[in-house]
Amino acid sequence: MPLRHGGRLLQGRLPRLSRENRRDKIIAMGTMTRLTLIFAVAATSIAFAQDGWISLSNGKDFTGWKIGGNQESFQIKDGAMVANGPVAHAFYDGPVQNHDFKNFELMVDVKTAPNSNGGVYFHTEFQDRGFPKKGFEVQVNNTHRDPVKTGSLYHVKDIGADDIKGLVKDDEWFTEHIIVQDNTVTIRLNGKEVVKWTQPPDWNGGREGARRAIGHGTIALQGHDPNSTVQPELCTQ
Repeated sequence: MPLRHGGRLLQGRLPRLSRENRRDKIIAMGTMTRLTLIFAVAATSIAFAQDGWISLSNGKDFTGWKIGGNQESFQIKDGAMVANGPVAHAFYDGPVQNHDFKNFELMVDVKTAPNSNGGVYFHTEFQDRGFPKKGFEVQVNNTHRDPVKTGSLYHVKDIGADDIKGLVKDDEWFTEHIIVQDNTVTIRLNGKEVVKWTQPPDWNGGREGARRAIGHGTIALQGHDPNSTVQPELCTQ
């Protein structure tokens, strides 16, 4: 199926299937200006695969993805991706936008086990070990001891347990919606806006260093530690 290109944001929203039906494979649709990703272990149904959508995962192996760090921390189970194990990151390395995104929209359905930590990086690049130094992380952490909770733009605009109380729970699917438009990052949890941050002209990267800056790059999924299990579902628009 052809990849759509265009000079403006698409009108309308990505068709949503029930999570129970997302059992087939991870698929994607890309444009020059908008990206919608849903990443989770339950994967997505082939019913998403309509005109303009292309597959990001075949549900059998990591074609289109490149893992930095412990190779065993990411697995495909029941046609979907699971993060659990020593520090590792799965970087999107496939053909959509040549894995190089600037302005985009990212929709992420996630299920976490209790006390799990994970994240979604954007505007990043492949590293063979360690935590990505380039780009930003959107936190996935409902009950892990780290006080920086789900929906935070990590160490740039952090939110705490009180901010997400009643919004997200472990062992239940929840949605992170990430929008990057020019110098502004917006993050929503289950439809509620929790972060809106505009990079100032004098931004120096804050405590994470100068490479934490809006630019362009790929997307990465985080495997944080052996005690964390994160199930993500992914598709792009």
